[in-house]
Amino acid sequence: MTNIRKEAYTIIVKVLAKNVFSDKLLERMSKRLQDAGENANLLYMLVKGVIKMRANLDYVISQYTDASKWENTALKIKILLYLGFYQLLYTDSVPDHAAVDETVELAKKLFGNKIGDFFNAVMRSYLRNPQITYPADPAKRLAAEYSFPVEMVTTWISYWGRDNTELLCMYFNDVPALHVRINTMATNKKRLSDYLSRRNIKVTPSPASQAVFTSDQVHDILSDVAFLEGYYSVQDTSAVMVVELLDPHMQNSILDLFAAPGGKATYMAEIMANTGEIIAVDKFPNKIKRLKQAIERLQIKNINAIAEDAFHYGPVAPAFDKVLLDVPCSGWGVFQKKSELRWQAGQNMDELLKLQENALKLGASFVKKGGYLVYSTCTLNRQENQQQIEKFLKRNPGFVLVPAEQHIPAEYTENGYLQTIPFKHAMDGAFAAKLQKI
Repeated sequence: MTNIRKEAYTIIVKVLAKNVFSDKLLERMSKRLQDAGENANLLYMLVKGVIKMRANLDYVISQYTDASKWENTALKIKILLYLGFYQLLYTDSVPDHAAVDETVELAKKLFGNKIGDFFNAVMRSYLRNPQITYPADPAKRLAAEYSFPVEMVTTWISYWGRDNTELLCMYFNDVPALHVRINTMATNKKRLSDYLSRRNIKVTPSPASQAVFTSDQVHDILSDVAFLEGYYSVQDTSAVMVVELLDPHMQNSILDLFAAPGGKATYMAEIMANTGEIIAVDKFPNKIKRLKQAIERLQIKNINAIAEDAFHYGPVAPAFDKVLLDVPCSGWGVFQKKSELRWQAGQNMDELLKLQENALKLGASFVKKGGYLVYSTCTLNRQENQQQIEKFLKRNPGFVLVPAEQHIPAEYTENGYLQTIPFKHAMDGAFAAKLQKI
């Protein structure tokens, strides 16, 4: 029998100490568990849960220890106690005594009896008196209670106020629904809805896009034969709307410069009904391989997928009707699905802003006269969004902003930009600006 808590601990250490993503590590480990006839659900819940609620766990534990000593405790030891407390605070399926015993036993194995006894004392102290007092300061309270960096919460309060920021935090900590994009080359909305209904899969049409359903039945959707045969894809509605803003037409020539994982490129191809040409460029060969698998599954014929750094792609010539720049960003809009990002999102911001600025300059050089450029991110950070576009337009009078509400419902726009707000729109946070070369 695999010690699932030990495996969860090993993965969490790699994620929090080395800034890697948990998905691949979880995939590998869960395959081993399934091969051994064991259930991977507990592993997923512990790993994702501890990473997401790290700041809250840290705050709670600090209430039951000497706060200054706890602050200086080694990260590896902290992570194991996070794992124990996560089970006490958030899981109904694990009895308290099992959470304490298993954590203490693992602590003794990994760090010796002294640490094991310390864990035992701290966890039992919490169980005797589970009353937590959060800070009075709004930003500090929300950061501790919902588990986000305090600087980030402070920025959100400046954007949307305290109450809306709390709604945003709650949304990000909720379980994500699955967004399903209909492949209109293979089926239509009614036919797919009827088919899924016959399979007892409940879907809800999106109010934001005709191409999207949402569903809570993640496993059923992903394992159904219709998915494998290319009748639909999984893509968040916010990403679908970026493509709808670009407005691909039959026979267009389109350049997608940071294409992976390829959801936007395949949607463009479906709208274009396999006509015209889409050049999809991304520097990661493994991501291009995944894009090629999607192309095959969806029976797409008009995408040329190229594994190359966008900044080295050429020759540079104003040859394309439309250019899509879905640039690398801090990911503030996707914390519900990628909880690791909340602990990485502030890193190298200056580098990121410079990269985005250079990407805009590069993308613009490929747009033909009268053509269009769409710049998009999956972040809520205004520095990476509105401010980048304002700077670009100031330096490039040959481009003008096309109001987003010309292509998408006005409630998902702000000042001419596509802007989706998770707590308001029940989807990832995304930003996009459509520019025309005049």
